[in-house]
Amino acid sequence: MSLRDAAETAITQCLALESTESCCIVTDDKREPIGEALYDVASEVTNDATIVRFPPGASHGAEPPEPVSAAMAGSDVFLAPTTKSLSHTRARGDANEAGARGATLPGITEEVFTTGLQADYETIAQHCEDVLEQVEDADEIRVTSPQGTDITFEPGDREWHDDTGIVHDAGEFSNLPAGEVFVSPEDANGTYVVDGTMMPHGLLDDDQTLEFDVEDGQVTRISDDEIRRSVEEAAEEVGDAAYNLAELGIGTNVAVTELVGSVLLDEKAGGTVHIAIGDDAGIGGDTEAPIHFDGILREPTVYADGEEIGLPQP
Repeated sequence: MSLRDAAETAITQCLALESTESCCIVTDDKREPIGEALYDVASEVTNDATIVRFPPGASHGAEPPEPVSAAMAGSDVFLAPTTKSLSHTRARGDANEAGARGATLPGITEEVFTTGLQADYETIAQHCEDVLEQVEDADEIRVTSPQGTDITFEPGDREWHDDTGIVHDAGEFSNLPAGEVFVSPEDANGTYVVDGTMMPHGLLDDDQTLEFDVEDGQVTRISDDEIRRSVEEAAEEVGDAAYNLAELGIGTNVAVTELVGSVLLDEKAGGTVHIAIGDDAGIGGDTEAPIHFDGILREPTVYADGEEIGLPQP
């Protein structure tokens, strides 16, 4: 699949851009080819397409310059292929609240763009619906794995969300590539062991694992020195919010047949689970933090109120 093919999937199937709508492509200096591919396709659909480029942000979740925020909020449709994530920013949230629909593509590479968009997103949406039906009314979700994971989540009153990649209504938002069902739980207890992908390491070696202990919704032990230092640095700014158990996600993109080391793509892989630390304000929680670290589990088993659920498989 070429960059143009992937851009056509994003513009026409995922965002369903119409000729009467305005479209803003937000990108940075390191992701310009992807931004230009999206802009070229959008320009063929509507005469009101723009592209805005700025230097890469300092960190995931860092706010873009004000003119970028204004351009997102002033458009009908926005797509943001950027080095650092805009997903958990006020700029993205304000744009959706203003009625714009859009998708962020955080940390996207040309390989991930062409691999992750080579999918039928209507099928992915159906897999999301199937998983959602199995988990959304459960009081307790338990995740285990052969690597030693045994952790229980209580969603409480928090709403489950599905990231289908189909963004056709005003105010809607998705990541691209897409394909997950997720919740910001009110409570969590246990241990989870990451054996897939987690930044800053990328794709872990076959014999490498990262362990995390969780008590009362807070991460209390991190086995990896580098990740622990990053969380400690965030804690200097926001305190215990940095240790918040932020997310439980279930991958539903069956077109992703192997992990490649990109959190954006790998967390969507069918049959995987990802668990995140830090900010959850953008996904239904109430904790704001300058970090959101996802760790991916390759071989999870998921139980909803004691019943094993069926996970989509590639």
